[in-house]
Amino acid sequence: MVDHVPTAFAALVAEAAPRTLALSGGDTARACYERLAVADVEWGDVTVVFGDERWVPVDDPDSNEGMARRALLDRVEPRAVHSMRAAGDTPEAAAEAYDALLRAIGPISVVHLGLGSDGHTASLFPGSSALGERDLLAVASGDDAHPFPRVTLTFPAIGAAELVVFTVTGVEKRAAFARVRAHDDVPAARVAARRVIWLVDPVAAGRAPTTL
Repeated sequence: MVDHVPTAFAALVAEAAPRTLALSGGDTARACYERLAVADVEWGDVTVVFGDERWVPVDDPDSNEGMARRALLDRVEPRAVHSMRAAGDTPEAAAEAYDALLRAIGPISVVHLGLGSDGHTASLFPGSSALGERDLLAVASGDDAHPFPRVTLTFPAIGAAELVVFTVTGVEKRAAFARVRAHDDVPAARVAARRVIWLVDPVAAGRAPTTL
């Protein structure tokens, strides 16, 4: 539990000095990337990939890549940025190309993940067939409960990472985080890697009033 998740996230990534970094989406991720943009990171050594992406144009407000570019990538100079949305003409083609890319790059150094209110992470949703994928590193995904088709990393891709960092903030994530802590069968609770670190604020952890 940390008082300010974005600050703790930026410090952790700077300490890890990743060769490859998989970025996430959402409001918490945006705050993390704004703080990371001014952290002491040798961006010329970092290759950036994405943990998941909605099948929308990069300049769409719902694009994870678009958010990451505005908050972070346009302010630093990574060695390379590999778009999921631009990887193919369809989610399926993009997933196939991204799988090949990740195999060529090798295991990701740091994977950043968030937590959905239903316990999903990346675009690995409860009940999705993607949860059972054991070979592919990226797949097309999506369901009726979540808008837009998606491309997402799979558990094998996430599990091969050197470090996985979850960032969780706010009362709306409190119930989901409680389920993870209780080892309920939600997608986020299935993540396993060499190191998995959860950075959670007091409200999401249930240690502070919801009015904060």
